[in-house]
Amino acid sequence: MKALITGFAPFGGEVCNPSIDAVRMLPDLISGVEIYKAEIPTVFGLSGEVLRGNYERIRPDIVISVGQAGGRAGISVEKVAINYIYASRPDNAGAAPFDVPIIEGAPDAYFSTLPVTGIVKALDEAGISAGISYSAGVYVCNELFYNLMHMTAGEQHVRAGFIHVPYSAEQAGERQVPSMPLDMICEALRTAVIAAAETI
Repeated sequence: MKALITGFAPFGGEVCNPSIDAVRMLPDLISGVEIYKAEIPTVFGLSGEVLRGNYERIRPDIVISVGQAGGRAGISVEKVAINYIYASRPDNAGAAPFDVPIIEGAPDAYFSTLPVTGIVKALDEAGISAGISYSAGVYVCNELFYNLMHMTAGEQHVRAGFIHVPYSAEQAGERQVPSMPLDMICEALRTAVIAAAETI
Protein backbone atom coordinates (compact mmCIF):
# COMPACT_ATOMS: atom_id res chain seq x y z
CA MET A 1 0.00 0.00 0.00
CA LYS A 2 1.28 3.48 -0.91
CA ALA A 3 0.45 6.91 0.49
CA LEU A 4 1.27 10.29 -1.05
CA ILE A 5 1.53 13.03 1.57
CA THR A 6 1.95 16.60 0.39
CA GLY A 7 2.73 19.89 2.11
CA PHE A 8 2.93 23.47 0.89
CA ALA A 9 5.90 25.75 0.37
CA PRO A 10 6.07 28.77 2.71
CA PHE A 11 3.83 31.69 1.76
CA GLY A 12 2.60 35.05 3.02
CA GLY A 13 6.05 36.19 4.08
CA GLU A 14 6.72 33.17 6.29
CA VAL A 15 10.13 31.49 6.06
CA CYS A 16 8.75 28.02 6.82
CA ASN A 17 5.52 26.10 6.54
CA PRO A 18 4.68 23.41 9.11
CA SER A 19 2.71 21.45 6.54
CA ILE A 20 5.78 20.55 4.48
CA ASP A 21 8.11 20.58 7.50
CA ALA A 22 6.01 17.92 9.25
CA VAL A 23 5.60 15.89 6.07
CA ARG A 24 9.37 15.76 5.63
CA MET A 25 9.71 14.40 9.18
CA LEU A 26 7.49 11.39 8.45
CA PRO A 27 9.20 8.00 8.17
CA ASP A 28 9.27 6.26 4.81
CA LEU A 29 7.16 3.38 6.14
CA ILE A 30 4.17 3.65 8.51
CA SER A 31 2.48 0.41 9.61
CA GLY A 32 3.36 -1.24 6.31
CA VAL A 33 2.34 1.77 4.19
CA GLU A 34 5.03 3.18 1.87
CA ILE A 35 5.19 6.95 2.30
CA TYR A 36 5.89 9.28 -0.63
CA LYS A 37 6.33 12.99 0.09
CA ALA A 38 5.97 16.02 -2.15
CA GLU A 39 6.18 19.79 -1.75
CA ILE A 40 3.39 21.73 -3.45
CA PRO A 41 3.93 25.32 -4.64
CA THR A 42 1.57 27.85 -3.11
CA VAL A 43 0.51 28.99 -6.55
CA PHE A 44 -2.95 28.79 -8.10
CA GLY A 45 -3.07 26.34 -11.01
CA LEU A 46 0.47 25.07 -10.57
CA SER A 47 -0.41 23.42 -7.25
CA GLY A 48 -2.83 21.06 -8.97
CA GLU A 49 -0.40 20.31 -11.80
CA VAL A 50 2.36 19.30 -9.37
CA LEU A 51 -0.09 17.17 -7.39
CA ARG A 52 -1.31 15.41 -10.53
CA GLY A 53 2.24 14.69 -11.66
CA ASN A 54 3.06 13.03 -8.36
CA TYR A 55 -0.25 11.16 -8.28
CA GLU A 56 0.19 9.72 -11.76
CA ARG A 57 3.79 8.75 -11.04
CA ILE A 58 3.11 7.05 -7.71
CA ARG A 59 -0.49 5.81 -8.15
CA PRO A 60 -1.07 5.84 -4.38
CA ASP A 61 -3.89 4.22 -2.42
CA ILE A 62 -3.99 7.13 0.04
CA VAL A 63 -3.46 10.84 -0.61
CA ILE A 64 -3.35 13.33 2.24
CA SER A 65 -2.64 16.91 1.31
CA VAL A 66 -1.65 19.14 4.19
CA GLY A 67 -1.79 22.91 4.54
CA GLN A 68 -1.29 25.56 7.18
CA ALA A 69 -4.25 27.34 8.74
CA GLY A 70 -2.76 30.08 10.88
CA GLY A 71 -5.08 30.97 13.74
CA ARG A 72 -6.46 27.47 14.25
CA ALA A 73 -5.37 25.82 17.49
CA GLY A 74 -5.61 22.16 16.50
CA ILE A 75 -5.58 19.74 13.61
CA SER A 76 -8.50 20.30 11.20
CA VAL A 77 -9.55 17.31 9.13
CA GLU A 78 -11.40 18.85 6.21
CA LYS A 79 -14.74 17.40 5.11
CA VAL A 80 -15.60 19.31 1.92
CA ALA A 81 -13.85 21.08 -0.94
CA ILE A 82 -15.74 23.71 -2.95
CA ASN A 83 -15.32 24.73 -6.59
CA TYR A 84 -14.56 28.35 -5.82
CA ILE A 85 -11.63 30.76 -5.47
CA TYR A 86 -11.66 34.15 -3.77
CA ALA A 87 -8.06 35.08 -3.06
CA SER A 88 -7.74 37.72 -0.35
CA ARG A 89 -4.01 37.98 -1.04
CA PRO A 90 -1.68 37.07 -3.92
CA ASP A 91 -0.14 33.63 -4.14
CA ASN A 92 3.62 33.12 -4.40
CA ALA A 93 3.49 34.01 -8.10
CA GLY A 94 1.62 37.26 -7.46
CA ALA A 95 -1.75 36.02 -8.77
CA ALA A 96 -4.95 36.74 -6.87
CA PRO A 97 -7.94 35.30 -8.76
CA PHE A 98 -11.29 35.96 -7.13
CA ASP A 99 -14.92 34.95 -7.52
CA VAL A 100 -14.09 32.23 -10.06
CA PRO A 101 -14.55 28.45 -10.18
CA ILE A 102 -11.56 26.17 -9.88
CA ILE A 103 -12.80 23.99 -12.74
CA GLU A 104 -15.48 25.42 -15.01
CA GLY A 105 -18.50 23.14 -15.26
CA ALA A 106 -17.30 20.72 -12.58
CA PRO A 107 -19.37 19.84 -9.49
CA ASP A 108 -19.90 22.54 -6.87
CA ALA A 109 -18.26 20.45 -4.17
CA TYR A 110 -16.66 17.13 -3.28
CA PHE A 111 -16.52 15.34 0.06
CA SER A 112 -13.29 13.89 1.37
CA THR A 113 -12.97 10.14 0.97
CA LEU A 114 -10.72 9.87 4.00
CA PRO A 115 -12.35 8.45 7.16
CA VAL A 116 -12.70 11.97 8.57
CA THR A 117 -14.50 10.98 11.77
CA GLY A 118 -12.15 8.03 12.30
CA ILE A 119 -9.07 10.24 11.95
CA VAL A 120 -10.40 12.77 14.45
CA LYS A 121 -11.23 9.95 16.88
CA ALA A 122 -7.74 8.49 16.54
CA LEU A 123 -6.17 11.90 17.12
CA ASP A 124 -8.31 12.47 20.19
CA GLU A 125 -7.25 9.09 21.56
CA ALA A 126 -3.62 10.07 20.94
CA GLY A 127 -4.10 13.26 22.94
CA ILE A 128 -3.79 15.55 19.92
CA SER A 129 -6.28 18.41 19.62
CA ALA A 130 -8.36 17.85 16.49
CA GLY A 131 -11.75 18.39 14.93
CA ILE A 132 -13.72 18.15 11.71
CA SER A 133 -13.71 21.31 9.57
CA TYR A 134 -16.42 22.08 7.07
CA SER A 135 -14.51 24.87 5.30
CA ALA A 136 -11.06 24.63 3.78
CA GLY A 137 -11.28 28.30 2.82
CA VAL A 138 -11.14 29.69 -0.71
CA TYR A 139 -7.38 30.03 -1.18
CA VAL A 140 -4.78 27.61 -2.61
CA CYS A 141 -5.43 24.97 0.07
CA ASN A 142 -9.04 24.56 -0.99
CA GLU A 143 -8.04 24.70 -4.66
CA LEU A 144 -5.61 21.82 -4.15
CA PHE A 145 -8.15 19.87 -2.10
CA TYR A 146 -10.79 20.32 -4.81
CA ASN A 147 -8.36 19.31 -7.57
CA LEU A 148 -7.39 16.24 -5.57
CA MET A 149 -10.98 15.13 -5.15
CA HIS A 150 -11.82 15.84 -8.79
CA MET A 151 -8.75 13.84 -9.83
CA THR A 152 -9.65 10.82 -7.70
CA ALA A 153 -13.42 10.90 -8.25
CA GLY A 154 -14.59 7.43 -9.28
CA GLU A 155 -11.44 5.69 -8.05
CA GLN A 156 -13.12 3.67 -5.35
CA HIS A 157 -9.92 2.21 -3.91
CA VAL A 158 -8.32 5.61 -3.25
CA ARG A 159 -8.79 7.45 0.05
CA ALA A 160 -8.03 11.14 -0.40
CA GLY A 161 -8.50 14.38 1.47
CA PHE A 162 -7.01 17.39 3.16
CA ILE A 163 -5.77 18.25 6.64
CA HIS A 164 -5.05 21.74 7.97
CA VAL A 165 -2.43 22.20 10.67
CA PRO A 166 -1.81 25.22 12.92
CA TYR A 167 1.35 27.28 13.13
CA SER A 168 4.18 25.21 14.53
CA ALA A 169 5.40 26.30 17.96
CA GLU A 170 8.82 26.85 16.39
CA GLN A 171 7.32 29.07 13.70
CA ALA A 172 5.14 31.03 16.10
CA GLY A 173 8.09 31.96 18.30
CA GLU A 174 7.09 34.80 20.57
CA ARG A 175 3.99 35.72 18.57
CA GLN A 176 0.77 35.34 20.52
CA VAL A 177 -0.90 32.91 18.11
CA PRO A 178 -2.26 29.38 18.54
CA SER A 179 0.38 26.80 17.69
CA MET A 180 1.42 23.16 18.07
CA PRO A 181 4.89 21.56 18.35
CA LEU A 182 6.14 20.36 14.99
CA ASP A 183 6.75 16.83 16.26
CA MET A 184 3.11 16.66 17.39
CA ILE A 185 1.94 17.79 13.96
CA CYS A 186 4.09 15.04 12.44
CA GLU A 187 2.59 12.49 14.84
CA ALA A 188 -0.90 13.67 13.85
CA LEU A 189 -0.11 12.97 10.20
CA ARG A 190 1.30 9.54 11.05
CA THR A 191 -1.88 8.77 12.97
CA ALA A 192 -4.01 9.95 10.02
CA VAL A 193 -2.16 7.62 7.64
CA ILE A 194 -2.81 4.63 9.90
CA ALA A 195 -6.51 5.50 10.23
CA ALA A 196 -6.85 5.93 6.47
CA ALA A 197 -5.10 2.64 5.77
CA GLU A 198 -7.50 0.79 8.04
CA THR A 199 -10.42 1.74 5.75
CA ILE A 200 -8.90 0.22 2.61
